[in-house]
Amino acid sequence: MSASDREERNGHDDQISVIQSNASAVRAVASAVEGTLGPKGLDTMLVDESGEVLITNDGVTILDKMAVKHPAARMLINIARSQQDEVGDGTTTATVLASAMVEEGLRKIEQGVPVAKVIAGIQEAARLAIEWMRAKSSPIETLDDPVLYQIARIAGREQEDIARLIMEGAHTVGAEKLVETSYRFADSVVAAPGSEHEVISGVLISKLPVADDMPSELDQARILVMDDAFAPEEVDDEALGTEIGFQRYLELKDAFVKDLDKLVQLGVNLVIVDRSLDALAEEFCRDRGIMVVHRVAKKEIKRVMEHTGARSVKRTGLAKPVEELSRYLGNAGKVVVNHRMKHVRILDGSGTPTATILVGAPTPELVGERERIARDAASSVQAAVRSGYIPGGGAIELAASIELEKQKSALRGMESFGMEVVSHAMRRPLTQMIQNAGFSPLEKVEQVKATQIETGNHAFGLDLDTGTPVDMLEVGVVDPVQVKIQAVQAAAEVSRAILRIHTIIRMKEEE
Repeated sequence: MSASDREERNGHDDQISVIQSNASAVRAVASAVEGTLGPKGLDTMLVDESGEVLITNDGVTILDKMAVKHPAARMLINIARSQQDEVGDGTTTATVLASAMVEEGLRKIEQGVPVAKVIAGIQEAARLAIEWMRAKSSPIETLDDPVLYQIARIAGREQEDIARLIMEGAHTVGAEKLVETSYRFADSVVAAPGSEHEVISGVLISKLPVADDMPSELDQARILVMDDAFAPEEVDDEALGTEIGFQRYLELKDAFVKDLDKLVQLGVNLVIVDRSLDALAEEFCRDRGIMVVHRVAKKEIKRVMEHTGARSVKRTGLAKPVEELSRYLGNAGKVVVNHRMKHVRILDGSGTPTATILVGAPTPELVGERERIARDAASSVQAAVRSGYIPGGGAIELAASIELEKQKSALRGMESFGMEVVSHAMRRPLTQMIQNAGFSPLEKVEQVKATQIETGNHAFGLDLDTGTPVDMLEVGVVDPVQVKIQAVQAAAEVSRAILRIHTIIRMKEEE
């Protein structure tokens, strides 16, 4: 063997070594969540350095809380977060698919298939699988479609009370709102210990008024929203130390006091502030029966403005003429303070119809998990309304795998090996669900595959209680098509990125 041949072979071996390292890291991450997949999946316990314990079945929470240092593992976690941001569900499926694609891709590369050919085949196979799944989807005609409840129940880990709550919230919001690309139905979910399940036709602010002697209830509220501190304009400390600066401070303070009178002229009885509250403003509002809630989260302020029709103003906006300032105000039929639950309810706003889904939990330890479950259910319902649904339970992925096997012959050259990678990976979700249910994956996957081929029905999956093939559509096991499509797309992207890495170099520290 010549020196150049040895050098080329050593370079190839080094590349495989890097991919093997990355594949091991990805596999370790996937193993942390794959045991939670499906209705028979179990929980994962996360423990921090102080001994605090978090027990959850939520894939993205597990991945987000894991202590991970390997760069390839971080790539996988980031793609799972992307899945969560895009559709709000399906992170475990995306992670399992990505791990399977990396493992199978490594196997092909070790057999001598060029990396570029494997990657090209993965890209084409993912495109074909996504197109095929989209073609097999069915639309949600109305919010009364019983399939939609099944989607909420499955995404809500079969908790009937949460499924009913989410569906009530969906009806309150309406289909037109759910299909808006900028609207996130999951953001309407709020969980609180000791509360009852409830859908509120309005929004919640998870704060109390700044003073106990402020009103606890308002009818026909006129609402000012401040995207700033409720205080006079500031003078910097350096200028304040000068006579001119101090005089400017007094002028701004006097102007602010005069501007406060405009609130009375406008009939404002609720002020919502995202920052601090000046003592002058607090005293003025207390004396005149104006409720003030400050340091409100921006996402809550955004929902208040949508529901009430308010527009936010800066502190300088208070200097606007009364007529102009009135156009910034929002309106609500009722505002109620709940001192026990420590929140303010703003109901019957004049803006966009809005629902807040209040999820109860018996203890503070369960609040986070109940909220995550409800958010997953809300995200899946919204995704289904937008994009339709397909058979769940791993059935559609297996059917896509069979379809890819049929289409593999159409690919010329070694790209077909990359298609085999995706075809093999698409079986992994069903395989893992079967394993989590205690059955033999090798036997049951082949049984379901044979049933799909014999019947020509892509909806056949496995009853994880009895171990017999069943039509997933008939038994109501369905998933939003967008969740599945996004999972395949995300898995293909991260697997291609990881398989392309041939060298890992530690960067120098910045001076």
